[in-house]
Amino acid sequence: MTTTENTTGPWDASGLHSVGRLPMRALRRTPDLELDGTWDFQLLPSPTAPLGLNWKKTQVPSLWTMHEDLADGDVPHYTNVPMPFEEVPPQVPAHNPTGVYRRVIQLSPVPGRRTVLHVGAASGLLRVVVNDRPVGSSSDSHLAAEFDITDAVVPGTNRIDLRVAKWSAASYLEDQDHWWQSGLTRPVFLYTVPDIALADVSAVADYDPETGRGDLQVTVSTSGLDHLYDTGGWSVRIDVLDRSIRLPVSARLGTRTLPLPSLDRSVRPEPLLPDDFMDLLSINAAGAPVPPEFRAIPATMTRLPEPAAPAGQAALSLSDLDVTPWSAEVPHLEDLVVQLVSPDGKVADEARVRIGFRRVRVEGRDLLVNGKRVLIQGVARHDVDPKTGRVMSRERHLAELSLLKRFNVNAIRTSHYPNDPQVLDLCDEIGFYVVDEADVEGHAFASTIADDPTYLTPIIERISRMVLRDRNHPSVISWSLGNETGDGSAHDAATAWIRRFDPTRPVHYEGSISTDWHAGHAVTDILCPMYPSLASLTGYSADPRADRPLITCEYAFSMGNGTGGLSDYWELFESLPGLQGGFIWQFMDHSLDRDGDGKLRYGGDFGDETHNGPMLVNGVVFPDLTPKPALFEARGLFSPIRTVSDAEEARAGTLRIRNRQSFADLGAYTLELRLETPAGPAGAVAVPTPEVTAGAEGTIEIPAALRELLAAEPAAPALTLTVRTREDALWAPAGTEVAAEQVTFPQAPAPLPAAPAQPAALPVDAEGNLSHPLLRRSPQLSLWRALTCHDKSFSLDNRFVRSGFFKLTPADVEVKETGDGAVVTTRYVAAFGDEIVHRRTITALADGDWVLAEQVTLPEGTRDGLRVGMEFELVDGFQDAGWTGLGPWENYPDRRASALLGSWESPIDDLAVPYLLPQENGTRGEVTALTLTGPAGTVRTAHPTALHMNVGRYEVSEIEAAEHWWELPPSDRTVVHLDIAHRGLGTAVLGPDTHPRHRLTGSEYAWEWRLTLENAD
Repeated sequence: MTTTENTTGPWDASGLHSVGRLPMRALRRTPDLELDGTWDFQLLPSPTAPLGLNWKKTQVPSLWTMHEDLADGDVPHYTNVPMPFEEVPPQVPAHNPTGVYRRVIQLSPVPGRRTVLHVGAASGLLRVVVNDRPVGSSSDSHLAAEFDITDAVVPGTNRIDLRVAKWSAASYLEDQDHWWQSGLTRPVFLYTVPDIALADVSAVADYDPETGRGDLQVTVSTSGLDHLYDTGGWSVRIDVLDRSIRLPVSARLGTRTLPLPSLDRSVRPEPLLPDDFMDLLSINAAGAPVPPEFRAIPATMTRLPEPAAPAGQAALSLSDLDVTPWSAEVPHLEDLVVQLVSPDGKVADEARVRIGFRRVRVEGRDLLVNGKRVLIQGVARHDVDPKTGRVMSRERHLAELSLLKRFNVNAIRTSHYPNDPQVLDLCDEIGFYVVDEADVEGHAFASTIADDPTYLTPIIERISRMVLRDRNHPSVISWSLGNETGDGSAHDAATAWIRRFDPTRPVHYEGSISTDWHAGHAVTDILCPMYPSLASLTGYSADPRADRPLITCEYAFSMGNGTGGLSDYWELFESLPGLQGGFIWQFMDHSLDRDGDGKLRYGGDFGDETHNGPMLVNGVVFPDLTPKPALFEARGLFSPIRTVSDAEEARAGTLRIRNRQSFADLGAYTLELRLETPAGPAGAVAVPTPEVTAGAEGTIEIPAALRELLAAEPAAPALTLTVRTREDALWAPAGTEVAAEQVTFPQAPAPLPAAPAQPAALPVDAEGNLSHPLLRRSPQLSLWRALTCHDKSFSLDNRFVRSGFFKLTPADVEVKETGDGAVVTTRYVAAFGDEIVHRRTITALADGDWVLAEQVTLPEGTRDGLRVGMEFELVDGFQDAGWTGLGPWENYPDRRASALLGSWESPIDDLAVPYLLPQENGTRGEVTALTLTGPAGTVRTAHPTALHMNVGRYEVSEIEAAEHWWELPPSDRTVVHLDIAHRGLGTAVLGPDTHPRHRLTGSEYAWEWRLTLENAD
């Protein structure tokens, strides 16, 4: 084979069957030679194209699609459901970009040791060639492939080629609502093992919640001994829980068979067996009565032989152990060390495993961990880094998981493929419950592919390899068969295998129940629907047929400004039987910064056709790991502590709290109380953390000084309890805030001033506009917001555009002066001819100080709207905002359960939330006062009836016109919205719309507010 050839080898061109790949195992090896770093690279148009003479340099791991200089037009391509080509399974596109990675290394092979090449993950069909010798292939893009290259390497110079074809027949199983990208995504290295070595280690660490004791079963398999009838003194030493146990390695047993009849007729043979004694084999198997004449026959003669222990193994069973259980709240781990010991007493091989004692069961309608029903406060997580695509570092993984832990997330679904093993290591250590999902999604052909015999073996193999790799992780509490691949015979077979191989964990798969929540028992132990309505959850909980725990595999679709109604879900999860939480879709936006210019991009931005646009920008976290307001909403709902007392109790000096955890007390947290006042937070004081067991309630005595302050501040809106970590942890330093709870104090509306005895001048023009040096645009009626992704959902059927409220044209303005002001009546015509009437009564208190009483009448039959309020614009020169209301983060009527009532300050530039697809953002609710300041002056508003406030730099039309946030030009403008009504957000792109109580169904609105403008001195 010459350096320009690329076709020779034992290849399976379909990619559906690996060649030369070693079996998957849970045992992990450390590198002897790390191969990450600089490799030579060529991109070919197909797997059969000849190699060229020119090589470029690239880094491993990396994706060639993330490097324009390597990709030759093969860009990141985003599709949600459709495949990015027209072929059908199992056809492979003729245009099939193939990356060839080449590395020359020096080796000194040691006799008696095997050399293994580890490829952590390859996105595409991987073929391995060593020194021009074909070694093997693999096509599971999210699990490691290992190859024994001992016979291919030589002392001295060796050349390794890793050839990755973008497409194969296996690509139809990786249609996972993500960027289609190609390359090597996880580390590549070599390791060596002795000819006789550890092959795998399985550890089942069980915890009995009734007795508080643990059991441990360890099974150790070896390679190089399983063919021997006498293992010659080889043994396994296991060190765990301050014990050291040595066990022999089992030998091969001879195959049992029936004896041959004797040919010796020289003597009369004595009778040895009763007549028909062989009938006992089937009689015993049937459980039938044993005839009297057979009862004296020894049982050993009439039973079929039990299956023998596999050769080359050692098994340890320990029971009644004094152990500390593992849970996501208290992730206690123990070290397990396994050594293979040669007959001369030397350690030939060694493995280390961290284990956690815990028990996972489904009992009736409850998923139990260590005997307790746990609420799954989860997110679905993909591998994505904006600069490297699917290539993830341990530092990035730790940063992601630390962020989630700080926001009280306790569960992760590895959507839609197995994550890097180091993710599970961190989940074990930090404490997360993991639904481990197989690399199986045939979404484009979901109706057929799971019943296609061509894909039976690949589907089962992908699922079984995941189980084999990850079975020792205590964080893994359930196996998922994959995602959106229909419901077929392959799923029946996979679940049957899992239940036999690993009965310690339930199986999860949405496809088998997607059309019938009472079906699919052969496949899934957990009812795991996508995007259920609140009514469906309530109905399932009350249905006598319901017999499994319901844990949503996806809900609260978080595209753009969304995740509305999360608190409605959690009201049901925490109150109704059979409902146990779920996984928010999803953790992070998938937008990419391939060019390194800070301009994030979504589907279509790289010229990829066809595409699904910004559909993958749907996380509760931005790509730089900045939390979105939706994650703060989740943080509060997932808090370990909930306040359960009311304002009366707080004023009397006590605060009652509930420990929401399932296992831990509150000792891991410190608590602080403060009073929110119109002037800001006051009286912050640390309070002792009460001893409250999991699920119980306790009482905090409010310190005397804080009670006195509360009595002296009758206008204080709330008492805030801040929860912080007590000790340093891998995921957060001591003192990290993880929650803030409040008791709010109802306030009577503060009346606005009446007209003065001497009326002030009222600068109103013929169009009814107020004029002032600080006003660029007078307050005007606003009924439209920059549509969110959910507002534009097909399920809402253009409801808001149909209203015509996006364009209001004044048709008639009437200005009537009164003794202390004026009444301005404006009749608007909406885009499609409907009439809206706005009547404003203006009372002048002083120069630039007005009370405005608003009345708005919408067209008869208006069934829903986006906002009803006023919009005005100030001149340049305003920098900061302060308000009394909900904050500090953005909140909306259906996403404000975790927002805090108080007085807040922020630079105006920081009030906006830069959703990549520009849309409505930055609103705060329950606002009774607003102050805007800067070199230009000061502007104040006051509202006896709390309003929704939005202060930003752009008009609605500018936001709607932009396709990316970074397209909006820098601006010093200040645009203010004050709304008496503002619609909730919902999740209508995928899931329910906002609850009817958060929709604008009225046709008459009335309120008043005060506007005060003061020029700078």
